[in-house]
Amino acid sequence: MDNYLFILKKVWGYESFRGIQQDIIQSIGQGHDTLGLMPTGGGKSITFQVPALAMEGVCIVITPLIALMKDQVQSLRRRRIKATAVYSGMTHDQILTALENCILGDYKFLYISPERIGSELFQAKLRHMRVSFITVDEAHCISQWGYDFRPSYLQIRNIRHLVPHAPVLALTASATPEVVEDIQRQLEFRDGNVCRMSFERKNLVYYVRHTPDKYAELVHILRSVPGSAIVYTRNRQHTQELAEYLIHEGITATNYHAGLPQVKKDERQDAWQRDQYRVMVATNAFGMGIDKPDVRLVLHFDIPDSPEAYFQEAGRAGRDGRLAYAVLLYNAKDCKQVLKRVDETFPEKKYIQRVYQDMCYYLEMAMGDGTGVTREFNLQIFCYQFKHYPVQAHNALLLLDKAGYIRYTEDDEIISRVMFTLSRDELYRLKERPDKQERIIQAMLRKYSGLFSEFVYIDEYLLAKESGVEYNDVYLCLKELAHLGILQYIPRKRTNLITFTTRRVEQDEIVLPKEIYDERKKQYKKRIESMIQYVTDRDVCHSCFLLAYFGEKESEKCGRCDVCLENKPPKKEEAEAIREALIQQLKGGPVLPRDIDFTGFNKEHFLAVAKSMLHREDIILDKQQRFILNPEK
Repeated sequence: MDNYLFILKKVWGYESFRGIQQDIIQSIGQGHDTLGLMPTGGGKSITFQVPALAMEGVCIVITPLIALMKDQVQSLRRRRIKATAVYSGMTHDQILTALENCILGDYKFLYISPERIGSELFQAKLRHMRVSFITVDEAHCISQWGYDFRPSYLQIRNIRHLVPHAPVLALTASATPEVVEDIQRQLEFRDGNVCRMSFERKNLVYYVRHTPDKYAELVHILRSVPGSAIVYTRNRQHTQELAEYLIHEGITATNYHAGLPQVKKDERQDAWQRDQYRVMVATNAFGMGIDKPDVRLVLHFDIPDSPEAYFQEAGRAGRDGRLAYAVLLYNAKDCKQVLKRVDETFPEKKYIQRVYQDMCYYLEMAMGDGTGVTREFNLQIFCYQFKHYPVQAHNALLLLDKAGYIRYTEDDEIISRVMFTLSRDELYRLKERPDKQERIIQAMLRKYSGLFSEFVYIDEYLLAKESGVEYNDVYLCLKELAHLGILQYIPRKRTNLITFTTRRVEQDEIVLPKEIYDERKKQYKKRIESMIQYVTDRDVCHSCFLLAYFGEKESEKCGRCDVCLENKPPKKEEAEAIREALIQQLKGGPVLPRDIDFTGFNKEHFLAVAKSMLHREDIILDKQQRFILNPEK
């Protein structure tokens, strides 16, 4: 243990471990398969980074979060620890270089997305690596009972057979008891081994606000709670509308969603982290792996699909341990609206079969062909041509993905490509090129080979750094060089991709297994019903409700959420003041309950005192169900 503490102190500057970090580190260090359950902000990265530095070989970290990969790789490199990552958007040469360096022993950490671990290249190189252990982040994604099941995670148990000596460390911040069991089964744990840390966040106060005007309530809350904030909403367009509304109200804000170009996402995330914007308005695409500890407020404008998702997103507030708030807004329409998501997320099976057939026509895929073929896919054009609603069609494609017929990749970034149309000699004979164009051409010739014979993937950011030309000017110069006929330039873009994982079949042959459709639909509905119960239940402490959902049945009331405050009896002095105020109102004559004036008092406390007075018969109800003073007292 002394060695682990030495590494913690030397690399991170901490004197001791927190919570269950030490238990997890000792377990994985002794070669045991380990599942760590830790709340958001519990310090998950320390649990695999410290033992990896103490062990021989490379630690493979599997995570779906590209932003987290990049952040952690950069953070480790700043600490002079060699780390690399493999994810979508990298060129074949970049991936090959990263994997070869891991074989040579140059790196302690290899971060990789779950989609990449199934590739032949990765599995071939893995056989030659000395692997200390495998870390599976967001491990709930491997469970079909998990709220964010991803079929690509099922590949992990296959690579275990390639490195059978390497133990597995699975980490998650949200898992029900059922999911905990399934994670260990899916990852083929040799022994059941779970390290649990309570999911309770004592510094995080939960509020649910029923309001007919969410916009006004949003501004009111933001003005009441100072500091950095995240506002979550379901709709991409709504992120922009809400951000503009906040700006109009004098609150600095920006928006974020998966459909934005990567450049804009990076710029906005960085600006928000540096407090250039106070509020980030985002879909659930934002937040995973973002290390900003001083978020004081996370507000949900719409009801999330599950307690797991809500708990993860709300948990991004107060990671510095100071007081923070998680607020969920809802109105009468929201509960009905959220129930509609069940049928939208799980369309009828016949409809899914029809989407498959229409997709094949759209992509011009012949019967019996397709295995391994990847095509660009524009959902909006597809829906227009074949008369589908985008939400249902999108979810049908996701179900076809989970059933194994296709791989549906949303908003994948296609890297820029360049090929010179002139020969090398013709290029050198060109005279008097503008300085920026010359510098960019020379940078390309230094960094890339094969430019005169085929399209080559390029990185405009790398060219900007290499040439000393601003990124936007690199793009404009490449466009101008293409216009002049010197080269062909295909700029990077974001698009959906569909890869056929099997040959095209007749639509009637499409079968959705029970565990992919029926059972997951049942679980999804159950989660939505739990969220409705969370927002409408005025008797159970919000913290206790969430903890009980994750299996912690004996937790204590937080005493600070709106439910606890409502149900907390008023102090003697307040109760007496309320009693006197009610008597004074009733001296003027009978009053209907809805017409009682409780201005200046806590509404719930006022009603509690009124109920007590009814029980003691200090006041009674007349035939018109109006409050009156009891004439006999």
